This record gives sequence, C-alpha cells and structure tokens, in this order.
Amino acid sequence: MTSSPLQDPDLDRLVADLQQRSADQITSITTYFADRAARGNAADLENLDPDADGFLADKLVALEHDKALLCHRLCLALRARHVVEVGTSYGVSTLYLAQAVRLVTDADGGTGTVIGTEKEPDKAAAAKENFRRAGLDAYIDLREGDLRETLLDLPPSIDVVLIDIWPAMARPALELITPHLRPGGLILVDNTENRPDTYRDAFEYIDDPANGLLPQTLPFRGGLEIIVKR
Repeated sequence: MTSSPLQDPDLDRLVADLQQRSADQITSITTYFADRAARGNAADLENLDPDADGFLADKLVALEHDKALLCHRLCLALRARHVVEVGTSYGVSTLYLAQAVRLVTDADGGTGTVIGTEKEPDKAAAAKENFRRAGLDAYIDLREGDLRETLLDLPPSIDVVLIDIWPAMARPALELITPHLRPGGLILVDNTENRPDTYRDAFEYIDDPANGLLPQTLPFRGGLEIIVKR
C-alpha cells in the first residue's frame, strides 16, 4: 500500500483521527441498544424515538476506513466528477469522496462536486468544519434537511452514490437518485449482508428489472452492496 492512501499525508492523519473517534464510540452505542433491549424497550431502527436520536446526536458512526477507501478508489477508476453521499454525519467518508474528485479534476481539468445530505444541524456544522480543515470544502455541497427534499435537485449524470443511512431512508434515496445515475455508474450501500429485513424496501427497488440495477454484496464486515446501473 502507498504510504499515503489518500495522496495527502495531512488528510490521511485527519481521517485517521476521525476514524479512531468513531471506533471509540462503538462500544457505547452497542451497550446503549443492548441495555434498551434488555429492559424490554428495544429501539426501532427504522423509526428512531427521541431518546435514541438524542443519544446518537454526537456519534460519528463513520463508514469504516477500508470501505471508504474502496469508494475513493472507485471514484478514481470512474474519473467521477458528480458524486452523491446520503447520510453525511460528521463528513468522514465525504472526505474520501471529495479527495477523489479533487484528484480527478486536478489531473483532467474541469470541475466536480460531492453532494452530501444531513438532517442533524450539529452534525452538519461539524462536517463543514472537517471539510474546512481538510481544504476540501470547495468540492462539497452539503445540503441540510430531509433527503426527500435536499435530493430533489441533482445533476443529470451522477457517477457514484454512497448510501450510509438508516435503512428506512435507503429506498427514498434510491428513487430520487437512480434516474440521474449514468449507465455504468455505481451505488454503494453499507450494511447489506444477508439482505436484512430493514433493507427489504430498498432491495425491492434494486431488484426491479425496470430500474436497470445489478447488485452484488461485497464481503466486508456487515456487507457492502455494490450496484451497477446497466
């Protein structure tokens, strides 16, 4: 492996720090949901209640480095200029995507943008600060609010999409984005191992031949769906 996976040592250090912060929070997240289940008050992961929302408000829940780096490499391979990320949170995976867009536009000329969406104002503010620290804010259009509104206006030819959000929102995102995805474009969806029931609606859409999507689950922890548009 290259000594600088993202071809920018300062950016490598920043994302490593953010990834470590995210990893350090995993135990508390697991404990929170396990304790609730033990008390007979299990959280509905498709419709989070205010207590769960409040608990998760300061949690990064970042896409793991190996998955995010694959997304970065795929953006480079496709020479991606128009990328959409659904579920920005603190913007960790956004940095991998935006760095790929920067490298492509630096090498090939022209412009490019990662469109992100995040409904939590505090997370959006933290993400913007991370973008500024990375020097990548010029390549990112972060839209705050409900994705069913923020993703209504999209470029006509999207290259790559990353969906890392609560499963119940995956299908609404797919319905808005897929018509804009170019032939040969990619959608990546996290945590799809064994097609969990929480993703039932999303996979009904993905498997509909009319939508022209070809999925395959990659064997990362939790599964990572890679979907090609015919």
